[in-house]
Amino acid sequence: MKHFINLKDISPKNLRKILIDAKKRKNLRKKLSTLEVDKGAPLKGKLLIQMFEKSSLRTRLSFYLAIKQLGGSTLTLRPDELHLSKGDESIKDTAKILSTFGNAFMLRTDSDEKLKEFKRYLSIPVINSLSPLEHPCQILSDIFTIEEIKKKPISKLNITWIGDSNNVLYSLIAASIKFSFKLNIGCPKNYQPNKKILSYIKNNKNKVSVYYDPKKAAMGADVIFSDKVISLNDKVNKKKKLSYFKRFKITQKLMKIAKRDAIFLHCLPRGTEVDDIVFKSKQSKVWQQALNRVHVQKSILLYCFGKLR
Repeated sequence: MKHFINLKDISPKNLRKILIDAKKRKNLRKKLSTLEVDKGAPLKGKLLIQMFEKSSLRTRLSFYLAIKQLGGSTLTLRPDELHLSKGDESIKDTAKILSTFGNAFMLRTDSDEKLKEFKRYLSIPVINSLSPLEHPCQILSDIFTIEEIKKKPISKLNITWIGDSNNVLYSLIAASIKFSFKLNIGCPKNYQPNKKILSYIKNNKNKVSVYYDPKKAAMGADVIFSDKVISLNDKVNKKKKLSYFKRFKITQKLMKIAKRDAIFLHCLPRGTEVDDIVFKSKQSKVWQQALNRVHVQKSILLYCFGKLR
């Protein structure tokens, strides 16, 4: 049994195994319909229990299809219907029930501490589908998409992030260290990664640079990432925060500073941080990026169950 909570705790070798398996599985599904089961149904009889404390579209759909295509089933719990959310039952007791009825637990949460506590008491694998400090499933899938399009290891590419310092960026930083790729971060000075993350970067062999000028960050990029400046449940002065990011918008002019064949990625949903013309351009691979979540999450599930081929 293995957990998938953050990329920092997983070896580069195992992360690469997940990507290799996902590539094989995607190729084998070319002639299969959406709900047809993979050959061998490797997770037949397994139940994935999902709980979303925050809104979800792509993660909800992709994990549903992932477990179905592997031969298993999924059950989604609404937190507002549980004794846990009403304060009538502890995480420890809830985890005991989840472990009794299910075979894996996937949680999208507003608390990293809650995720750690579930890990402590669950006797089944736990998967982090998003927390305030991490979005590991998203980033591993993004690496899969980049290598699929560029047809080379990500270690040979220049990756740029332009936008807020959030959970997606923090997982991207961890991935940069695990896969040894160059990562340029472009953000306003007062929105750079926090001290703990900067310390993590400094204490590990890395190729991460932070720029307060979006043009410098985009120079020579093979891939430009962005995300919403105002995240879900972001408790800030939105108007003030958006004003800091005006010159960090992804425009055609900014994309031209990157390499000629650079691609644009966005985990969605989008906001005002990217021009519509860029979002809908041939350089934008956001729909391929979203679809690939299914394939990589299937391999993440197999990793957690110790069934990677």
